Amino acid sequence: MSDKTYGQLYGKWAVALPRLFGKGPAKPGDAYGAPGQGGSVAISIATSIGLFLLWYGVTKAELIPPLFLPTPKAVFDRFLDIVSEGFGGGTLLEHTWASLVRVFGAFFLAVVTAIPIGVFMGVNRVMRGIFDPPIEFYRPIPPLAYLPLMVIWFGIGETTKIIIIFLAVFAPMALNARAGVRSVSIEQIHAAYSMGATRVQVLWHVILKGAMPEILTGMRIGIGFGWTTLVAAELVAAQQGLGAMIQQASDFLVTDVAIMGIVVIGAIAYLFDLFMRYLERWLVPWKGKV
Repeated sequence: MSDKTYGQLYGKWAVALPRLFGKGPAKPGDAYGAPGQGGSVAISIATSIGLFLLWYGVTKAELIPPLFLPTPKAVFDRFLDIVSEGFGGGTLLEHTWASLVRVFGAFFLAVVTAIPIGVFMGVNRVMRGIFDPPIEFYRPIPPLAYLPLMVIWFGIGETTKIIIIFLAVFAPMALNARAGVRSVSIEQIHAAYSMGATRVQVLWHVILKGAMPEILTGMRIGIGFGWTTLVAAELVAAQQGLGAMIQQASDFLVTDVAIMGIVVIGAIAYLFDLFMRYLERWLVPWKGKV
């Protein structure tokens, strides 16, 4: 490569890299670009492709034995086998459905309990005094620590699995709802009262709308905790479920099944997070703009 060609390539990279990792362009009326402004889809796609190529290259060169890290083709072939023939007592669809029922059943149960409790904790000192100690007490405790107690109290059925996931989801959703209420501007509340609004109207039209960004963030965090708790919940005599499938695969050193299960859980969680981002843009379009 000639010095001229090398210099041209270097010049292009010198211009492209600052644009790629620098701040986004300023909006009309802004003096400077906002932090994090601009799209990142292309960068995310490039990162995903790079990670896949790294995985492929490491396994192709046999830098890691297949027992510990199988090739992408082996994982995909195992995926097709489990879709049609099954593994550990069920097909992939059956395992996935069992886990979805547990995770989203606990999630929706937390939505109808944690969010109202969090809101009332933010607006009422009595409710805050009642619920804050138990939530803050159990929140840092890993689910595996109280799993035996749940089994003693509720047995080894579906109830125990859903309760374990529910407890993991409940705390972040309640605390985020409380933080959202506390973040509402007092000037907005006073303005509503000055225009004749009642307490219920202020709660519904001012406080809840002002807290909605934090509530949605709590829902996104909560569902993430739910998926991370799934494997622990499905340790309790679960015949079907993605966590149970991963656990059975690890017991018999079937690494490709374990990786495939992890990929499926990650894909489902990521799709739900994309849905929550869309819901956030629809419900709180003003977020980050005021």
